[in-house]
Amino acid sequence: MSDYKQTNEVRLLISCLDKPGIVSSVSTFLLEHQANIIQSDQYTTDPSGGMFFMRIEFDLYGQDQTFEQVRGAFEEIAQTFEMDWRMELASRQKKMAIFVSKEDHCLLELLWKWRAAELQVDIPLVISNHEDLRSEVEGYGIPFYHIPVTKATKAAAEQQAIDLIKKHQIDFIVLARYMQILSPTFVQAFPKQIINIHHSFLPAFIGANPYAKAFERGVKLIGATAHYVTDDLDEGPIIEQDVLRVNHRYTTEQLRVAGRQVERIALSRAVSWHNNDQIIVHGNKTVVF
Repeated sequence: MSDYKQTNEVRLLISCLDKPGIVSSVSTFLLEHQANIIQSDQYTTDPSGGMFFMRIEFDLYGQDQTFEQVRGAFEEIAQTFEMDWRMELASRQKKMAIFVSKEDHCLLELLWKWRAAELQVDIPLVISNHEDLRSEVEGYGIPFYHIPVTKATKAAAEQQAIDLIKKHQIDFIVLARYMQILSPTFVQAFPKQIINIHHSFLPAFIGANPYAKAFERGVKLIGATAHYVTDDLDEGPIIEQDVLRVNHRYTTEQLRVAGRQVERIALSRAVSWHNNDQIIVHGNKTVVF
């Protein structure tokens, strides 16, 4: 969207081994670079030598330095504490690509939030292995690319998608019920940049047709899980999960309808948190600030 407010707000995310002096060094650095801290959150897995995670929002009000200069200067501190870190300018709109198949509920949730300016991203394209949702996507003024996938053409189809993603300089990808398993080649090309919604409360009912499995087990909660995609199917770092209470009267189809509602909520939250730089991935877990 073109009306995104331009600010000097910056987001800094840090993860490293916990040791004395990290908070003091970061705070002193920001003071010396004329930065005003707006919000600061931190988490330590174990006070006696665990992992340290931190997210800071600050405003650069100094007129004699640029964001790039401040980011470059922070490298010295990062090396001192062996940090895994990133610094993002909040006003930079990330570019998000959406992959979808035939079901529209997650796609339309994201597009509605984008049009309502609740999701501050740029959406240069939607990719689908079916033509079904072309009119809905193009109705939002977003280019729609149909890339059919068969067993014989999968590698070529993925390469076509990779080329489009790189051409449009996409920052992250959302699988909005894209019913294809991505190859390791594709996943490794975009590490920690692919968000998937799984129609189950993982690790329960992994794989296809979870609502039939849930019905057979007589579940009392229907869930959905938004997670980063890794080479291990449905086992990537979990970002968000949500549930909805059901009972013995629900049919398989009613469970599926309830599940769609939870899927929309869990996925849109995960996408917003990723877009707002609120997530740090550590191993197969996430820290969400």
